Amino acid sequence: MEFVEKLAALSSKVQSQKSVIETEEATKNAFIMPFISAVLGYDVFNPLEVVPEFTADVGIKRGEKIDYAIMRDGVIQILIECKRSIGELKIEHASQLFRYFAATNARIAVLTNGEVYQFYTDLDAPNRMDAKPYLVLDLNDVDETLIPELQKLTKADFDLDSVISAAEELKYVGQLKRAIGALFRNPEDDWVKFLTAKVYEGAFTQKVREQFRGLTAKASRQFLTDQVNDRLKTALGQSTDVQVLQPTAAPSVTSEKAVEDHLDSEDGIVTTFEETQGFQIVRAILCKDVKASRVVPRDAKSYFAIILDDNNRKPLARLHFNRTQKYLGLFDAEKNETRHPIETLEEIYNFAETLRETLRNYA
Repeated sequence: MEFVEKLAALSSKVQSQKSVIETEEATKNAFIMPFISAVLGYDVFNPLEVVPEFTADVGIKRGEKIDYAIMRDGVIQILIECKRSIGELKIEHASQLFRYFAATNARIAVLTNGEVYQFYTDLDAPNRMDAKPYLVLDLNDVDETLIPELQKLTKADFDLDSVISAAEELKYVGQLKRAIGALFRNPEDDWVKFLTAKVYEGAFTQKVREQFRGLTAKASRQFLTDQVNDRLKTALGQSTDVQVLQPTAAPSVTSEKAVEDHLDSEDGIVTTFEETQGFQIVRAILCKDVKASRVVPRDAKSYFAIILDDNNRKPLARLHFNRTQKYLGLFDAEKNETRHPIETLEEIYNFAETLRETLRNYA
């Protein structure tokens, strides 16, 4: 959980500060050094662990520098090349990584702009960096399935053999997921034609192509929704005629007693990455007025509570993220809750003053 919280905190920082980061140096200081130190756990001020501006002569290239080299037992294990956060990552940015990868003992190379981290190894040819990453971490939308693999690169749990053995599957599964996602969002002609032939017996004319492109995209979205519904119904033990993904009405009000009773029930609780990330945002908002350690998370079955001093009688906010429509629950002076629909976690910052007012009610 500590690793997830640190990753969530950095993710929140990236989303709130990326608009003011304009240079590569600022990207390193604000995002990448905290990733190396807080998330991966390496001491960025210890040259035996992290070497900034690492230099190695490669062929006819003399004096070229790589932004960071992470060492273990005197051996380079991870190379990191940085680009500024406002720029999109492209394989052309990795030319120095390709050269350094072949000239060192490193098996892991990272290309990053502080928001997206692309992890490479040498699956295709020994000691030669692959052209495609085996893992892509996007701090704007973290894929929770990647967290265990990322944790294998931390100082505390470094396991290179396990990383390499899992890299091939991660590489192709990740690429397939992105390809399927792209097809669902914007179906290609071949995909549209293939599916149309399954359901339409007429000629595949241009008019039919355009008609079924829209129908394919719509059917894909509905298919995904149905799959999620089925999984939720199974998990909740509900009958098949329940519309799980229908958003509930808002606003709603819950009494203080109901809050306490619900928080005391801890069976079947699963804390998600988004809940942890939302908690970090609320804590960041309130830390100007109160010590961060006093803002405490308390997860429950249907919502994630944020309370003051680990006291159920001092609710600060609730995160209702276990549904399609997310809600941020805020409390008035009588501790009645009002739910506010939000689309992105960044919208929590829009309620900063309300959160601070709730905090002042407990002063």
